[in-house]
Amino acid sequence: MKPSTTAEAPGSKFSLATLYEAARMYYLEEANQVQIAERMQVSRPTVSRLLAEARRVGLVRIEVINPANDEGRLLAEDLARTLGLHKAYVADGDQSARMGAGLSAQVDEVFADIGLTAGDVLLVSSGRTVYDIVEGVLPRLPGVIISPTVGGQAEPEPWYQTNEIARTMAEKTGGSPAFLFAQALPSPEMYTSIHRDASFQRIQRLWENASMALLGVGAPPSSRGSISKFIPSDDDSLLRAVGDICLNFFDAAGHDVPFPGSERMINTRLETLQQVPHTVAAAVGLNKASSIVAGAKAGYFNRLITDARTARAVIDLVEEE
Repeated sequence: MKPSTTAEAPGSKFSLATLYEAARMYYLEEANQVQIAERMQVSRPTVSRLLAEARRVGLVRIEVINPANDEGRLLAEDLARTLGLHKAYVADGDQSARMGAGLSAQVDEVFADIGLTAGDVLLVSSGRTVYDIVEGVLPRLPGVIISPTVGGQAEPEPWYQTNEIARTMAEKTGGSPAFLFAQALPSPEMYTSIHRDASFQRIQRLWENASMALLGVGAPPSSRGSISKFIPSDDDSLLRAVGDICLNFFDAAGHDVPFPGSERMINTRLETLQQVPHTVAAAVGLNKASSIVAGAKAGYFNRLITDARTARAVIDLVEEE
């Protein structure tokens, strides 16, 4: 609707109608300032002031689109389509050296999309990517129960200490941590004892009733500089593994790859993760391209947080198959 001919713009000596006429001719009719001055019988400097005032009072809204952002959105859509995911969240460039800060916008978007509420269960895996994300800036998740997915006691590296990851995330988000008092691969006797423990049975119920899981995707064991101390990475049984999720190793087809002791692992099994409504993988690095492709094909996650460099490598790998 055209503004009233007499209403004045706030803080301006010009009427809204005058500002509107100048803006309409300039932005919609593409008249230049000299032409507008002649038609409105004012000076050209006055036209310049009219256009500035029209922007100031909100009659004109100018949007500047960052082409890099648009490119990232298109890449994310292409990645999700290629992998058959519900959605992908792609950060610019190569974020392998700064995953906590570099992926923070994508992490915020994921949680905004899913919308966890008090009482919902969020599963959190171990691994360097998830550890770095948790060490960064996180959204508020008041009342959300945060549970580890893998035993982590006795691990020498902090990104495999799952109770500490859950505690840190709960502290930063306002959630409530649940703790798993077990190492990743206990002895046969300890394994039997753990399954009789009431606190572990509670963790299992959380796994089975989770609303969301934030999951690291491990690279092929042979390419890693760091791995859980309980994983026999030099064992021939893992030669065909392209990656893991929650220390469940899988091959290029997404099939389980057992290794000595894997039947005693204290972790959320892949078939349980497949029942979680929102499974969000977080993975960055060219050496994880095959892991991401296999995990997505098998349906171990339905959303993915990554960077542009990794996303392009994943798409290229699928196109080569």
